Amino acid sequence: MPDSPADIGTQERAMFAASKTRLPLNGITVLDLTLARAGPTAVRHFADWGANVIRIEPPPGEGEDVAGRRHGFDFQNLHRNKRAVTLNLKAKEGHEAFMRLAAKADVVLENMRANVKHRLKVSYDDVKAVNPRIVYGSISGFGQDGPYGPRAGVDQIAQGMGGLMSITGEPGRGPMRVGIPIDDLTAGNLLALGCMMALFDRERTGVGRWVTTSLLEAQIFMLDFQASRWLMEGEVAGQAGNDHPTGIPTGVFPTSDGHINIAASSSRVFTRFCEAIERPDWLTREDWKTQAGRSRDRAAINAAIGEITRTKPSNHWIELFEANGIPCGPINSIDQVFADPQVKHLGMATRMNSPHVGDKQVVASAISISGFSKAIRDHTPNAGEHSDDILKSVGYSDAELNDMRHKGVI
Repeated sequence: MPDSPADIGTQERAMFAASKTRLPLNGITVLDLTLARAGPTAVRHFADWGANVIRIEPPPGEGEDVAGRRHGFDFQNLHRNKRAVTLNLKAKEGHEAFMRLAAKADVVLENMRANVKHRLKVSYDDVKAVNPRIVYGSISGFGQDGPYGPRAGVDQIAQGMGGLMSITGEPGRGPMRVGIPIDDLTAGNLLALGCMMALFDRERTGVGRWVTTSLLEAQIFMLDFQASRWLMEGEVAGQAGNDHPTGIPTGVFPTSDGHINIAASSSRVFTRFCEAIERPDWLTREDWKTQAGRSRDRAAINAAIGEITRTKPSNHWIELFEANGIPCGPINSIDQVFADPQVKHLGMATRMNSPHVGDKQVVASAISISGFSKAIRDHTPNAGEHSDDILKSVGYSDAELNDMRHKGVI
């Protein structure tokens, strides 16, 4: 979506103006202590939907390539719509400044190792002592306590420990990670959801809460039916490659110019599928009459389908199957994703104008709320870009700020 009212029509201009004056989370102040990806994913929901997000980072160390990292595609996409302050939380003055901010905040979000926040004295109990209404959100690798509580966790480790890698990839090829940091992203999304619920509850009770999740919990939650398959039926799922684990035929099939996805596992859709490809005889085969039978004979049925689909190009089959109500679709590279007309219609690439990196596109929020714009309001800030304004808002004078800067606190 364009980032300036001069670029857009009357309706969009009104939405843009509204986005500058009112969004669902206006009035909520969030202190962002997060690192890496899981925590910033949670914070991004608050930032995109109007919260006053204050990112708190340590002053840059000598020799660090701060600009190179901050101005890269990853950091810019994660940290838009925020303000930034630098604070050395290990220094007495830095800790005091954080507590002044926390006393007026609504939410604190962090994803440090479980013990680090206690060592820095910025834990839930520390903040709650100065602000009983605080909603404090934490992501850890494996939980805030328990035998793995002290461990550091990263996405791929949790993918392995949480079972995902054992069911991803082709049978016999060994474990395979998913191509995105799915644990980080899921944990961040869940933490944002949990904190929103805690804020809603606070409106009724006046009491803040500590909201926690972990990469391990998020991964197990995302196993979903594969987890319940074990818990309720005692079945340990294995790798199924591009096939659906239980519903066949669903998977990737060759065409004369590439591959497509087809999902025709239900009896009704399978009937339409057989009729569309002019193989009604498949409907009379005893071993293919039921979904369970087709699943047992997946290799044979997939091979038979592939022999037919490989004779014509992808677009032929997609048009044919769409016309007959059979779920299907191309397999796009990422550049093809953003060239897709539906993706363009959804506005999933959105503009951000930055004095630091210029006019760029970042990934839009996947949430739409009627009456509100998803336009990026503010560029990703440089470290400490708003330090003076933020700290003056909690009572610091110019002389105090100069002294803190001289001491390396900000």
